[in-house]
Amino acid sequence: MNGRKLLTGVAVVAVAGVCVSSTVRDESFAPPVADHGPVRLVAFDSCDNAVKELRNAMAPYVTAFGIGGRGRDFMLSADGMAADSSAGVAQREAVPKAATPPAEQQNHSTTNVHEQGVDEPDLVKTDGTRVVSITDGKLRVIDVARRSITGTLDLGDRRASQLLVSGDRALLVVENPVVVLDPGFAPDRPQPRDGLSGSEIVLVDLKALKEIGSLKTDGSYLDARQVGGTARVVVRSSPRLPWVYPSQTANEAGALRRNREILQSEPITSWLPRYELVQNGTRSSGTLVDCANVSHPVVHAASSLLTVLTFELSGQLGTGQPVSIVADGDTVYGTGRSLYVADDHRLLPEMPGKPHLPRPVTTAVHQFDISRSGPPRHVASGEVSGTLLNQYSLSEHEDVLRIATTSGTAAPCCRRGGSVAQQPPPPTESAVTTLRRDGTRLVQVGRVDGLGKGERIYSVRFIGRMGYVVTFRQTDPLYTLDLSDPRQPRVTGELKITGFSAYLHPAGDGKLIGVGQEATEKGRTTGTQVSLFDVSNPSAPRRLSQFHLPGSSSEAQYDPHAFLFWPQDGTLVVPVTNQETYQNATSLVLKVEGGQLRETGRIIEPESQNYGGARRTVLIGDQLWSLSAAGAQVTARNGLTQQAWLPF
Repeated sequence: MNGRKLLTGVAVVAVAGVCVSSTVRDESFAPPVADHGPVRLVAFDSCDNAVKELRNAMAPYVTAFGIGGRGRDFMLSADGMAADSSAGVAQREAVPKAATPPAEQQNHSTTNVHEQGVDEPDLVKTDGTRVVSITDGKLRVIDVARRSITGTLDLGDRRASQLLVSGDRALLVVENPVVVLDPGFAPDRPQPRDGLSGSEIVLVDLKALKEIGSLKTDGSYLDARQVGGTARVVVRSSPRLPWVYPSQTANEAGALRRNREILQSEPITSWLPRYELVQNGTRSSGTLVDCANVSHPVVHAASSLLTVLTFELSGQLGTGQPVSIVADGDTVYGTGRSLYVADDHRLLPEMPGKPHLPRPVTTAVHQFDISRSGPPRHVASGEVSGTLLNQYSLSEHEDVLRIATTSGTAAPCCRRGGSVAQQPPPPTESAVTTLRRDGTRLVQVGRVDGLGKGERIYSVRFIGRMGYVVTFRQTDPLYTLDLSDPRQPRVTGELKITGFSAYLHPAGDGKLIGVGQEATEKGRTTGTQVSLFDVSNPSAPRRLSQFHLPGSSSEAQYDPHAFLFWPQDGTLVVPVTNQETYQNATSLVLKVEGGQLRETGRIIEPESQNYGGARRTVLIGDQLWSLSAAGAQVTARNGLTQQAWLPF
C-alpha cells in the first residue's frame, strides 16, 4: 500500500497487530482498499487531519446501536468465528510462551520464556535468594534461606496479575475491567465487550515494599516484554463516543441519524486514551498521548488504539513515553535486538446491513529495532497469508524471520438477524514462510506449505535451523522442517500419533518435549499427555516415551510459564488438574533419563482443594518451590518430601 509517508520514527512502536491491506470493505460504504503489498505505517500530519480521518474511517460502521450490528458485539473475527477454545489448545491471549533452558552456572530456574534475555511477565519471579509472587491482590517477598515471608504489599481491590523484576524494582500489571457506560446507554441491553477497559501499571520498591508510582489508563493490557532494565507494555483502548440507542422516544432511524451526528462532532480526544499518574505524592491526569504521536495503517476502521509504554525500572514511573497507533492485535514476539508485532486482522467491525462473508486473512508483521534505549524504532514491515497461533509462530534466526501460519480457517456459520446461514468451511492447511529485511520491507524469501491439510496448527517451535510444527484434527502429525536454506524451506519428516502437543520444548541432544492431550483415533481428548521425541534424525522423528494422565489437563498446555524443565538432571514439572472437578490439582514431577520419561512423584499442596493447587514451580538449589494462591510449598528435589509450607 502507498501512504503519504513511511513512518520511521518512534511513533510506530509496539503495534500488537495492525488492520491493514487485507481488510475487505464494501465499496458503497468506504474507499477502495489498496491492493496487497508491503504493509506500511503512516503518521497523522496534524490533529485536525487526524480527527477528520478517524471520523471518516469509522463512519461506515455506525449503526443505531453504536458500532457494529444490532444486538451484537462491536467486533467479529475476520473468519466469522472466535478462536477455537477446545481443551488443551494454546489460546491466542497474552499468549502462550516458552523457554530457553537456564544457564549451566545458575542454581535456580527462571521464568520460562521464548527467547533468552527477553523476559516476560508472570506470577512468580526468583533470583535464587528470594521469591517474589503476585496472587490475590498481594505482592509477597519470600526469603529462600529462611523459608519465610519477609514482606507483603497489599494492593487492596486492585487485581494484579503479572510482574516483571529488575534488581530491587518490580513492575506490576493490574487489570481492573471497568464498565464505561455511555450517556443514553440502554440499561436493558448487554454492554459490548469493548466497554470493558482499564489497566494499571505499578512500580514497587522491593526493599521498602512500597509503591513508587502508579499509572492508570483506560486501555486494557495486552502484553509486555523486558530487556535488561527496560520494560515495554502494550495496552489497547477503544474510542469513547456517547452513542444513543433506540428507545420509546427515538426509533432506529432517529438513533442512527443522531449517532452519525455524534461521530462528526466528537473531538480527537474521544479516540485518545486517558491516564492518571500518582508519583512523588502528586496526582496528574489527562490525555495519555498527543495526536502528533499517533500513527495508523493506510486502511483502518478507527475502532481501537494500541499504545506502547516504555519504562526504565531503575527510575521514576512517569507516563511511559507513550506512542500510539490506530490498530488492533495481540501477538508480540521479541529478541534481544528486535521486537516483532503481528496482526492477522481477526478483529474487524461488522459492516451494518450487509451479509457476513468470510474475509481473506493475512498477517501483517512489523519489525522494530530495540537495540537502543528508549522506545523502539520501526525499521521494516511485511505480510504473509494465514493466521498465527501465538508468539511461537514467529522466530528470528540469522536475520531471517520464520512464520508459521494456518490458512482457510473454517467459518461454519454466522448469525444474522435471528437466522443462521450455514457456510461450508474452506479447507485448511498450514505453511512456514521465511522473510528477510530489504530496506523498509520484510520480503518473502521462501515458503513451504501443504502442512496438515484439513487441520490447523496446535504448536510450533523453531530451534536453530530446524522447525517443528504440530497440526491436529484426529491424529497428530509432528512435522520436522529444515530451514537451513531460507530460500528453500522443506519438510524433512513426519510422525503421526494420536493426540497432540500444545507446547514444545527443547530438551537437548536432539530431543523435544511435548505437553498436550492424548486422544482417541477419532480425535476425542482423554487427558494430559507428556511426550519425549527424538528429532536427531530429521527425516525420521519418533516418540521415545509417553506419559498419560487420564481425565486431566495442564495449564502448561496453554501457558508455558507453568512448565519447568531443568536440563542439568532432567527434572520436569507441570501442574495437572482433574478436568471434571478442577480440584485435586497437583504438580506432576517427571524425570527425563536418556530416552525415557519416568514419574518421580506428585506435589500436593495442603489447601489445593480450596485454592486449585500449584500454578508455578521454580527450582532453587536442591528444592522445588511450588506457589499458588494458597501459599508456597518447599519440597526436596530428590524424594519429594515436604520441607516447608508457607500459607498465604
